[in-house]
Amino acid sequence: MSRTYLALLHYDGRDFAGWQRQASGRTVQGEFEGVLERLCGRRVVATAAGRTDAGVHAQGMGVSFAVPVRWTAESIQRALNAMLPRDCWVERVSAMLPGFHARKCATGRRYRYLIGTDGASSSPFRRPYEWALGRPLQGELLYQAAAIVKGGHDFPAFAVRRAEERSDRPYRCAIRQAEWEIRPGGEGYTFHVAADRFLHHMVRFLVGTMVDIGLGRRPLEDMTTLLARHDNQATSPPAPPQGLYFVAAEYPGSWYAPVAE
Repeated sequence: MSRTYLALLHYDGRDFAGWQRQASGRTVQGEFEGVLERLCGRRVVATAAGRTDAGVHAQGMGVSFAVPVRWTAESIQRALNAMLPRDCWVERVSAMLPGFHARKCATGRRYRYLIGTDGASSSPFRRPYEWALGRPLQGELLYQAAAIVKGGHDFPAFAVRRAEERSDRPYRCAIRQAEWEIRPGGEGYTFHVAADRFLHHMVRFLVGTMVDIGLGRRPLEDMTTLLARHDNQATSPPAPPQGLYFVAAEYPGSWYAPVAE
């Protein structure tokens, strides 16, 4: 018999080719499943709430997996943290009900994106973890651009087309939060965004376009124009991956297994 768990995983994306296992290249899924296989003596599939790209970080990625019942939430967390590489860390493990799936059961996801507008953003201690833009942005234009994308929209202009997205609502997303915040010390800006779902490269396309608006390279009205388009041919290039962080996935409380008294 096996028991399903949800791990909240942090990882530094610098040296990974993304979450998803690939034929070549180091991946987070490959490392995580490799440890589970060593612990359980067999292949164990781990499913993430999102498929981050190469260089993207996570500070609360939901990862589901099933292991033999001899493993408790506490013991599997200790074992994972003892054996995972140093650029990965499990914050918490929770027991879930049978049938739980980290991606399919998520009702929402949150990301943030960091931009450095000061000269110190080029420091080797910051560059790997933010977009080292090194130029000032017009904050008011960023705020107005973010307000335009709130709510339910189709986002083909802010996505890379993928086969699994060709469904009855292939590009429809409901944006619950889209806000820019000034970082302490004049370092730049943080973009906070939450939605029921995100498309491939969607956050990076949104940030890249809003930064072009904040730099005065394109007018604010382009955000509205792009939301009406059916392709991404007029969209600004996506922001670089190192500034993007997967923050959290949201799950209904009914999926969590009762805690024993």
